[in-house]
Amino acid sequence: MDIFSPLQSFANTVTYNWFGITKQSYTAGVVNFWIYDILKISILLVIINYFMAITRYYFPMEKVRELLTNKNWFGTQYLLAAILGVVTPFCSCSSIPLFMGFLSAGIPLGITFTFLISSPLINESSLFLFPSVFGIEVTLLYNLLGIVIAITGGYFIQRMKLEKYIQPDILAFTNKSRLVQKYEGQNIPFKEKVKLWTQEMLNITKKIYPYVLLGVTLGALIHGLVPDSLVNSVLSKSSGWSAPTAVLLGIPLYANSVSVVPIIEALVNKGVPLGTALAFMTATVTLSIPEALMLKTVLKWQLLAIFFGITTIGIVLMGYLFNAL
Repeated sequence: MDIFSPLQSFANTVTYNWFGITKQSYTAGVVNFWIYDILKISILLVIINYFMAITRYYFPMEKVRELLTNKNWFGTQYLLAAILGVVTPFCSCSSIPLFMGFLSAGIPLGITFTFLISSPLINESSLFLFPSVFGIEVTLLYNLLGIVIAITGGYFIQRMKLEKYIQPDILAFTNKSRLVQKYEGQNIPFKEKVKLWTQEMLNITKKIYPYVLLGVTLGALIHGLVPDSLVNSVLSKSSGWSAPTAVLLGIPLYANSVSVVPIIEALVNKGVPLGTALAFMTATVTLSIPEALMLKTVLKWQLLAIFFGITTIGIVLMGYLFNAL
């Protein structure tokens, strides 16, 4: 069961019953998508930011950093980050709060990007819907390649030493030391801790929320107003450029994996090459303009461009591989 299904039911009620918008209209697509996504991302933003504020207070981050950068554990930390992305049912935008939490907690940059790539790329659709639509072999290969792309992308970003392109204020959201100094070794009252965690959560949330509104609004407009026939006509053209074209077309079309799988199935049934269709789907759920707007509050444009570039290359190569099979 989708844990966000009550939010979808509420969005349906508001769109179709309260506003009385016709289900098949473009307006319904825009409004329904906007209500559902803004509720989901807002709830995740508050919960994850609050959880990370508590984690930063109690967790021995120096030891964690040592563990995750220990050369004796080479590769394992990236695999764990990729697996964490697999088990979190987030789209590209709603995985950003946890990504921010990782950064501000001092987790290495490459590991945080491994999570950011794998979270939307390998999801409930690729795990549970793919077998009935594309078969078990395609399902296994897609998910394996998704993990490889996430780990490889994170590893290259780590090796390039791009920490200087993180917005500096994202790393400075903890006031624990001041609280400790205030009580001079005494037990800090729980009420004071709650105030600290709440303020820290609000600081981060207020910083990113305007971009959440802008990103979701833009995503909703694209989702509701771009006709499926346009996508179909472009992707159905078979050529060596079909996979890159599918990725470029998919990036602006922000959508979650569950909503886009039926479109991909229809495209394949109409003769669109499997790799091209999967490249389109993967770009749609992993990379998006709303995601870029939200990440811009955390990353400088240089790192943002490198992240999109590495992930795009991985998705295009995946498309070529599936087309060649």
